[in-house]
Amino acid sequence: MAESFDIRILGPNDTYFSRGKGGVLQGVVDGKPFDELVVYRAFPFRYATEYISVRDAKGEELGIVRDIAELNEESVAELTKELQLRYFLPKVTRVDSVKFKSDLWLWELQTHLGPTRMAMRNLHEHLQYPGDGRVVLTDLGGKRCEITDWRSLDSHSRRQLEEVL
Repeated sequence: MAESFDIRILGPNDTYFSRGKGGVLQGVVDGKPFDELVVYRAFPFRYATEYISVRDAKGEELGIVRDIAELNEESVAELTKELQLRYFLPKVTRVDSVKFKSDLWLWELQTHLGPTRMAMRNLHEHLQYPGDGRVVLTDLGGKRCEITDWRSLDSHSRRQLEEVL
């Protein structure tokens, strides 16, 4: 019998994911069918496709998928889609401006989904650096955006980021 703190690693032969009626993620885990499954990234800022927690509709963890790339093609597609929905994170394509006014850092950004603005009081609380040039921005209202690699942005954007990064 497994202890409540045991971690079960789910391999490609243990799991299968698909879509049910209404677009609900469903699947088979250890030969048992589930009409609804919920997935979470165990390390959301560090690993996008690794260490994925698979849970039943009640929130009980069934196991961890070490890397979704190890699964069959349909399972990879469905898990990728589900994770994109859960972790909606617009990608910054350009930093138009970063200004400090009235105790607020005001950001004007272009993302792959269009322009957005963000306001932050303290940069240390609102910027996260997971590594490899990646920066996750969170504004006062909880809205988030991601700079996948600040070094690969255009020269204007990099100049705007010089004093804040």
